[in-house]
Amino acid sequence: MITNDRQWASDDRPANTDSPVIVRALAHFFSYVFHPLFIPLYVTYFLTFVHPSYFAGFAPQQKTWLLIRVAYIMIFFPLLTVLLLKGLGFINSILLKTQKDRIIPYIACGIFFFWSYQVFKNQHQIPLILTSFSFAVFLSSSAALMANIYFKISMHAIGMGGVIGLFLVIMQQNTMLMTVPLTVALLITGIVCTARLLISNHTNKEIYIGLLMGIVCQFIAAAINL
Repeated sequence: MITNDRQWASDDRPANTDSPVIVRALAHFFSYVFHPLFIPLYVTYFLTFVHPSYFAGFAPQQKTWLLIRVAYIMIFFPLLTVLLLKGLGFINSILLKTQKDRIIPYIACGIFFFWSYQVFKNQHQIPLILTSFSFAVFLSSSAALMANIYFKISMHAIGMGGVIGLFLVIMQQNTMLMTVPLTVALLITGIVCTARLLISNHTNKEIYIGLLMGIVCQFIAAAINL
């Protein structure tokens, strides 16, 4: 938060501790499995191995190498940056619990995500849908950085909103029957967002705005790149 004298303060709103232990354990599980850092890898896997046409001309080895590239650019480097920041004392927790802790990671992740977008954009064999998605991830991180000035927006909600937005874009392209994937994405989104409300100090506003931001950034990126 920012106090009236414009000084950063810790967000000490208490998390919900009334839920049963098993419920909280499941909430932690889904929060880790669907951490926003992992979303690009899951989406890339869907586009390469599940969607029937985007990567139809790619050999399995090429698809695997693409997943590895996405993993080290969009997961390994951001994670390494957070660990280094913690080790050097620039942030208090790798969980990024406060708005102040999130400033440098947002900036660093934005750089890595833009790098990924430029790599895919300049490799014309890569389907535009993946280029568009990587640009949307960059837009989302930039928008989250701006929103972080005023409130602690949910990164998990942004990530899941991005998945829903991308699936809606694919549905508009009519390249695959998206009923089942979109239904599963909506179900997982509900579970993840509920989990964040149970074990974090996020408010409904921070969750809903995060979801909307993730969806809108996908639409903007699709309008520019597709």
